[in-house]
Amino acid sequence: MIAILDYGSGNLRSALRAFERAGKEVLLTSDYDVAVEAEGLVVPGVGAFGACMDGLKSIRGDQIVRERLAKARPTIGICVGMQILFADGVEHGNHSGVAIWPATVEKLEAKVLPHMGWNTVDVAPGSSLFQGVEGESFYFVHSYGVTTAIESPALQSWTDYDNRFLAAIEDGAFSATQFHPEKSGDAGLHLINNWVSML
Repeated sequence: MIAILDYGSGNLRSALRAFERAGKEVLLTSDYDVAVEAEGLVVPGVGAFGACMDGLKSIRGDQIVRERLAKARPTIGICVGMQILFADGVEHGNHSGVAIWPATVEKLEAKVLPHMGWNTVDVAPGSSLFQGVEGESFYFVHSYGVTTAIESPALQSWTDYDNRFLAAIEDGAFSATQFHPEKSGDAGLHLINNWVSML
């Protein structure tokens, strides 16, 4: 069973439908034990970094994520659900994240923000998440992101929008995408299927 963590973020229904299409039972939940024990956990996210962290903490979601990390249980963050897995963010002030990875989520240096629409990804060699969709475009909506490489063995895939930012990360049982795979058509569904096949 795949659990989609319900902590008040906005894209739950579209995520639910997309992950259901991968053929697994999918459940929206804020229950601590269900989220920790699920075969796979999806951490969605829409809105500002700080507000998402407040919502996450309100259901002990930060503890859920850390417990899943300790137990090497597959987890994927989407959009702001990716951002809050980093150490901190500077959107509307300084906010601490879950700190799975050591980086700051910063405002993108671009002529037009938000970065909204379809863009390609420079996929990391050896990526399992992007297998079969390496040259496809994915749907982004954001003004903030991680713009520096992480000192980690994690696979890091990048996108250019005036400047480079982290589009996806794959690190053992944990993955995350800055784009919305659930809104990225066939390519996004293929990527979701790739993740589900690794559970």
